[in-house]
Amino acid sequence: MTRFAEILRRDLRLALRQGSDSIMVVAFFVLGVVLFPFGIGPEPNILARVAPGVLWVTALFASMLSLDRLFQGDYEDGSLELLALTPTPLEVVVAAKAAAHWLTTGLPLLAAAPLLAVLLNLDPEGFTTLLLSMLVGTPVLSLIGAVGAALVLGARRGGVLLSLLTLPLTVPVLIFGVGAVDAALHGLEAGPQIAILGAMLAAALPLAPWAAAAALRQALE
Repeated sequence: MTRFAEILRRDLRLALRQGSDSIMVVAFFVLGVVLFPFGIGPEPNILARVAPGVLWVTALFASMLSLDRLFQGDYEDGSLELLALTPTPLEVVVAAKAAAHWLTTGLPLLAAAPLLAVLLNLDPEGFTTLLLSMLVGTPVLSLIGAVGAALVLGARRGGVLLSLLTLPLTVPVLIFGVGAVDAALHGLEAGPQIAILGAMLAAALPLAPWAAAAALRQALE
């Protein structure tokens, strides 16, 4: 846990020092959502109906913007090889980097979501469920993205490959995240969808770092 905290603090300091990734993610999220009313029209009922899907899909694409650089910087400057030589398991390194990615991308998206939900005329009854589903679902996106980033490490056109690898795996998160909000808007129980998202997170927490660490070892050989 000490090494996890140290790597997490290091990555957070680097992210805050650069600052561009978080700003780019939030800017993409805001612009992507703002453009939808121009494309489908300003009709409030239509916007309210598509709001959960728009918010979740845009958040998914926004969270992927910085994934290709999750390990790339450390790989290029040799830091990743040094981390692999330390007694700290690579699984812990992956988990810390995925946590830092969520704190610098997923958390800002979570903060911006309520304002954009108002813009899309989302019913206030869905606000709490939207935030809860994103709170549980967006860490899964970071963990899945960490596996994809490790698999394409060192490859040419890694960003394109990363999207092809991770997008199919994120579809269940998208389905149940949107389904939870839709259930709340129609007066139904959103608990089952949130529980499934929680089960995905519980499965991804041990499996994703293990898979990403195996891919990193292969890339470093």
